[in-house]
Amino acid sequence: MNCADQPRTGTTTDGGYAEYAFARASGLVRIPDELRFNPIETAPLLCAGLTVYSALLQINARRGALVAVQGIGGLGHLGLQYAARLGYRVAAIARGAGKFDLASKLGADHYIDSSVENPGTALRQLGGAAAVIATASSGSSMSSLISGLAPRGQMIVVGAARDPISVQTIDLVFGTRSLIGSLTDSAIENEDNLALSVSEGIHPMTEVMPLVAAPEAYARMMSGKARFRIVLDTTA
Repeated sequence: MNCADQPRTGTTTDGGYAEYAFARASGLVRIPDELRFNPIETAPLLCAGLTVYSALLQINARRGALVAVQGIGGLGHLGLQYAARLGYRVAAIARGAGKFDLASKLGADHYIDSSVENPGTALRQLGGAAAVIATASSGSSMSSLISGLAPRGQMIVVGAARDPISVQTIDLVFGTRSLIGSLTDSAIENEDNLALSVSEGIHPMTEVMPLVAAPEAYARMMSGKARFRIVLDTTA
């Protein structure tokens, strides 16, 4: 069989736990030497890391502009680090005061507790955000964020939610604001992402579980209890 006809995991066939997989060479990513022997740290950067890195690359704003990251979870904890390392002034948005110290450690300059104040109002008091990276898996929690954007600001959604986002047309029209979705990017951007992570010391926070516990790991991830990315160790 021609290699081009082989099933490609994640493209033409489901899977992910196999020992071997076929992939196009153009879809492969070169791993920096500093990460080559640390797959547990590298794996989240290749997926969650690329997701937020790609979203941040779409921002039309200068260094020093205010960028908000909504949610401090599997995506958000990396988004805060990337945004800070890319030179933005960073606001973290999450529920509860208990995440303030973690947000600061990850690079946030401001912390907005959405359980006690409207995050859109809080962002306007900070001068308005050039962009909001929305990572929480809740459309309703994202709805108030658009009003916190500065003129020509962007809300970039990377968190998949089952419920809709409610948008006031006046917030979009009179502020010339935009609402867009973002997924990932190409292999080349992923190599840039890994290079930045190495040079700027961006690290995922992981829970490591053995491959035999994959069903339990998946259930923990889907429950929202994971802190912050679950990595399956195939050697355990």
